[in-house]
Amino acid sequence: MPTSHPPSPIPPFLYSLKRIGRITSTLLSVYYAYMVEYRAELVLWVLAGSLPFILMGIWSKAAAMGQFGLSPVEFARYFLATFLVRQFTIVWVIWEFEKEIVEGRLSFRLLQPLSPVWHYLASHQAERLARLPFALLLIGFFFLLYPQAFWLPSLSEIVLFLIFSALAFGLRFLMQYTLSMFAFWTERASALEQFWFLFYLFLSGLIAPLSVFPPAVRAIALWTPFPYLINFPASLLVGLPVNMTQGILVILGWGILFYLICRWLWQKGLRQYSGMGA
Repeated sequence: MPTSHPPSPIPPFLYSLKRIGRITSTLLSVYYAYMVEYRAELVLWVLAGSLPFILMGIWSKAAAMGQFGLSPVEFARYFLATFLVRQFTIVWVIWEFEKEIVEGRLSFRLLQPLSPVWHYLASHQAERLARLPFALLLIGFFFLLYPQAFWLPSLSEIVLFLIFSALAFGLRFLMQYTLSMFAFWTERASALEQFWFLFYLFLSGLIAPLSVFPPAVRAIALWTPFPYLINFPASLLVGLPVNMTQGILVILGWGILFYLICRWLWQKGLRQYSGMGA
């Protein structure tokens, strides 16, 4: 008579993946429901991110009157791509983290068997999903007003754009989350982000493509993290030339550096936070 064997247990790797998937889906569904409650504000957030369209009009007019290396249509496409990148990469974690520190709500996060960073990441991704319909509506309105700028990127350009937009969000989030660690020592950590934003504004490609910058400035800027937050993925989508190898190395280099600094500040900050009686 054959002996029966008990069913083999789930491999630890598959169990971990299943657990991660369950936690991720739960967090996303919770934060998506939270974001949808404020859909009126989402419209305002999308409109607040329409600065590239304003700059597009300025640079398109300037390109029609002078030589800037790009035609008015190319400027229009670039700033549309910039708007898309901004929808994927906008980050506000420092204000959320600072508020939780000041109000003492971080203590409840620390009691959970899950790092607080996953809550912030889930809220950011849920907000992306909630604002996507409004962003697509605004893009359709853009092509309706400016049909000559319509184009269809190739499949490779779309794939590279999505990959590097995800990397840009990861780097942008990591940079801001690192700055938010200073909330353990000051109630105005967001002031650091406002100062940091000046470099982001001028060097990321938000106000102008890096191709119109003086060569010396562009050469220095390309070794900073800022151009890879907007200019690099936007250029990939519209077909402007980029240095792929340099882009990957710079993104990985700055990402590792900010991760190490963030972990060090987190450990130091937790001791400071507990020392305050939390």
